[in-house]
Parts: sequence; structure tokens; C-alpha cells
Amino acid sequence: MGSSSLAMISPRTLRSDLYSFAYRQDSKAPPLVVSVLASLIERTMSRNERVARSCPSKDAKTTPRGIFDCREAPDMTIQSYLERIFRYTRAGPSVYVVAYVYIDRFCQANPGFRINARNVHRLLITTIMVASKYVEDMNYRNSYFARVGGLGTEEINRLELEFLFLMGFKLHVNLSVFESYCCHLEREVGTGGGYQVERALRCAEEIKFSRRRRAADPRFNHHVARIML
Repeated sequence: MGSSSLAMISPRTLRSDLYSFAYRQDSKAPPLVVSVLASLIERTMSRNERVARSCPSKDAKTTPRGIFDCREAPDMTIQSYLERIFRYTRAGPSVYVVAYVYIDRFCQANPGFRINARNVHRLLITTIMVASKYVEDMNYRNSYFARVGGLGTEEINRLELEFLFLMGFKLHVNLSVFESYCCHLEREVGTGGGYQVERALRCAEEIKFSRRRRAADPRFNHHVARIML
């Protein structure tokens, strides 16, 4: 998502979307946090590309290369990929916030790792799947997330396991951490006062209830359009 498009989202609008999203589960539009997260990841990738050009050999021995790498960069933007994940999983806003926490923790725990065009898609589907398991009561199987993400089941199982070990299984996200990352996402779209975390978590509970209802409704058992990374 371009900076000009992101500028159209105000902090208040972002907060409101997080709070009210539970009541709009039939909406085809993804939560605004998807666009904000895409913008943050794209900015991180641009910064990493500049660093790689200026210091091509830096951290070469410590980078866990190949874990999330595709053979070549997929022809799908981060925004489009995140929207695809939302379209087929209907993950609530809290899932993307927690996934953002996990991405940041992973990069801190593995300082040689750099998000780039070859690894970002696999990193996103893995972290969103793990975050969904942490946040939601009901979840799709790994095989379903694999189809959504354009991977094989064995591959996503391997990515999940390696991710967990490289993270040291540090998956717990308390209220203060959740709040701080929400505020950071809000600062991405302007100066504001941060999320009211308690209300956001209540909405997460409502999303869980809605997902249970959707899982029992055959109208929502739709086909997943195939992609390959």
C-alpha cells in the first residue's frame, strides 16, 4: 500500500475498525490493520535492501538463510497476499497485531535475518497461522493454511516448527505488549492516543463466536483459489 493511500486512514478510523470489525464478518473488505501492516513490512524491506547494498557481507554467517526463502520472489504484492489470507481465513484484527509482534520478536532473536522479497510471503503465512492459533479458539488446519499461502502441508509444518524453535517458543503476548504494538501501528497512520486494548480484546471474543457460527454454516465452505510460492 502506498504512503499516499495510507495517509487516507486516520488513527481514529483505524481504532474504530478494530473495535467494530466483529460486527462486520460478512464484509468482503479486510480490516484496516492489514493495509497498515503491509505498509510497515514494505518499509522494512526497503530499508533492508538499502542495508544489503551498502553492507553485502554483513551478518552473512549468522543469517538463517533458506528457512523462508522462495526460489524466486513471488509475483504478488504484500498487500494482495495479506488480503488473500484474510479472504480465506477471516482472521480478526488481533491476529495481525500478534503476527506483527511475532515478526518483530523473530527478527530480534535472529539479528542476521532480513525480511526481503524472497522470504516475506512464507514468513507472513507462518506467523499469521501461529498467531491465529494463539488468539482464536477455533482454527483451520495447517493443510488449509498451506493452500491459502500457496505451500504444501509438509512445508508449512516444517516452517512452523523451525519458526517456533528459532523464536524459543516465546509466543505469549500480554496486554502491555499488545497495547504497545497497537500504538505503533496507529503511529504508522498518524499521531494518536493508542488503542483501548480491553475493548479490542472483547471484540476478539466476539470474533471467535462469529467464527464458530461461520464454521457450522455450509455457505462459507468456499473453494480456495490455488497459488504456488
